[in-house]
Amino acid sequence: MDIGIDLGTASILVYIKDKGIVLKEPTVVAYDRDSQEIMAIGEEARKMIGRTPGNISAVRPLRQGVISDYIVTEKMLKYFISKAMGRRTLRKPRISVCIPSGATEVEKRAVEDATYKAGAREVTIIEEPVAAAIGAGIDISQPYGNLVVDIGGGTSDIAVISLGGTVVSTSLKLAGDDFDEAIIRYMRKKHNLLIGERTAEEVKMTIGCAYPRPETTTMDVKGRNLSTGLPRTMTITSDEMLEALHDPAMQIVEAIHGVLERTPPELASDIYERGIVMTGGGALLSGLDELIEEKTGINTMLAESPTTAVAEGTGRFLDFMQEKGISL
Repeated sequence: MDIGIDLGTASILVYIKDKGIVLKEPTVVAYDRDSQEIMAIGEEARKMIGRTPGNISAVRPLRQGVISDYIVTEKMLKYFISKAMGRRTLRKPRISVCIPSGATEVEKRAVEDATYKAGAREVTIIEEPVAAAIGAGIDISQPYGNLVVDIGGGTSDIAVISLGGTVVSTSLKLAGDDFDEAIIRYMRKKHNLLIGERTAEEVKMTIGCAYPRPETTTMDVKGRNLSTGLPRTMTITSDEMLEALHDPAMQIVEAIHGVLERTPPELASDIYERGIVMTGGGALLSGLDELIEEKTGINTMLAESPTTAVAEGTGRFLDFMQEKGISL
């Protein structure tokens, strides 16, 4: 059995050959600090974030796309792999895992070891933009330049891919989580209202934008008034979110500029013709594609299913490489 895992900071997706995406859950683990026992994993644990008593801790074992808590990650991987496979198989699976393009050798080794310990027979580590490009339906084996922007929860990977490999790339430790934090900071500074991570994410998905919306939308936000210490509800507009998210969105645009500046001229002309492809959950931020298009002058489009593209590309990677005769 071949399995592809998109080990993200915000969520983990598992792809099984011939079955497609079989599992999508938040990368969150809740455990008892006293007994070190795991209480909940995935969606169940996510509901506990910001709501746990002193002895229980709901944590994300991956920070900015890399392992920050090795033991918890290993247990989490084991749980998700067995949940995705369902019935017990005698043969251990071949597992491909994707990680940010800027990960160091030590970080790659940590992911590899954790995957072997979680029950893999063979492990292949793939760079996120390559997996994203395959998942988005791009034939990366051709001698053409393709620019892929993958915005996840913890990292944004921008890469120019040609002939099955990465030519120029950069990995930004800024992505969806930073959009949430920018909203939390804005609410605190502008409205003296303290909101949690989950509320910030909800605001981002409902009225967040990186480019002016055709019509201004509003949303009621609940939090704690920092002056009185009491709960309070406020109405926020999408124009305010545009202001709140301006800085992180512009940092992504500047990183794309930086990659384009280092791209060989032949590949740059290909990109100008073929456009920029965006994948990852962070790419769903309203108007981000329009902002990139306006600032670079290059046609920018979202992949067909941005959130699952990386997992699908990871699962199909080995077959794709064999098919095209590209050696790993």
